[in-house]
Order: sequence, then structure tokens, then C-alpha cells
Amino acid sequence: MAIAALLSLLSMSAAAHIYFLIAYVRTRDEGYLGKFLNTAVINVIIACACIFIGIFRPAMVRDIDGPTLMWLMSGLIMGVMALLQVSIFMKVRARARLPEYYHYNYFGKKVLNPSVLKAVDVLLFFLSLPFLVVAGAYFVARIIRQLF
Repeated sequence: MAIAALLSLLSMSAAAHIYFLIAYVRTRDEGYLGKFLNTAVINVIIACACIFIGIFRPAMVRDIDGPTLMWLMSGLIMGVMALLQVSIFMKVRARARLPEYYHYNYFGKKVLNPSVLKAVDVLLFFLSLPFLVVAGAYFVARIIRQLF
């Protein structure tokens, strides 16, 4: 149980690590750099703990329920990717309401400028889509299989 909790914690920490890297590259904020370095140290410590448990207590590694752990991790990945896509949608929608991102055409219709959609938003949306679909399909299929 301890090794499964450590592996889950390691995967969440790795996801936070990647998030802080992307946030630092986008904003060049020193706060994100500090958090990125902190998560790097935490990842190394958790990975060392997993290695030591695996070396000195191999029975704990054998007792891991792999399919359940994979199911929980796929649910976590699905949730994070869904939140990412919703946040992208909310940012674009908020930008579309600002007057600098639209104008009115000759017929009085509101026309959005192409700048309402940033390249980073499009890239993140399309890169996260396969993870959302695959992890979501596995998560939902396991739930349906357990219920019926």
C-alpha cells in the first residue's frame, strides 16, 4: 500500500513539475522556477524512497494491485486533461468578450479577430486531446465493467 501511494504521489508530483516548467517558460516568473526546482527535488526523494522499498521489501512491490492503480491514474489524467481543456475554453471565451479582440462588420455582426486564439492555447488543446480520450476511455470502460 505504501509503494502504491508513493507511486501515485510521484506521478502527481511529476505532473506538477511539468506544469511549473510550462508556466515558467510562458511567463518567465521566478516563482514558477522555484516551484519547478522544488518539485524536482521532491521527485528525486520520492523516487529514491520507491527504489529503497523495492530493494529492501520486494514483497511490497509484488502486492501492488496494478490494474486498480492504473485505473486510478487514468482517472486522474482524464480529470487533469479535462480541466486543462475547460480552462483553455474559459480563457478564449473571456478574451472573446474583450473589445480589443473583436469588431463589428458592415452588417452589425460581431466578428472575432484571429488574435483571440493564441498559438499556445491551440497547441495545448490538441496535445491534451489524445490523453483525454485514451485515459477517459480506459477509466469509463473499467467503471462500466465493474458495474455490469
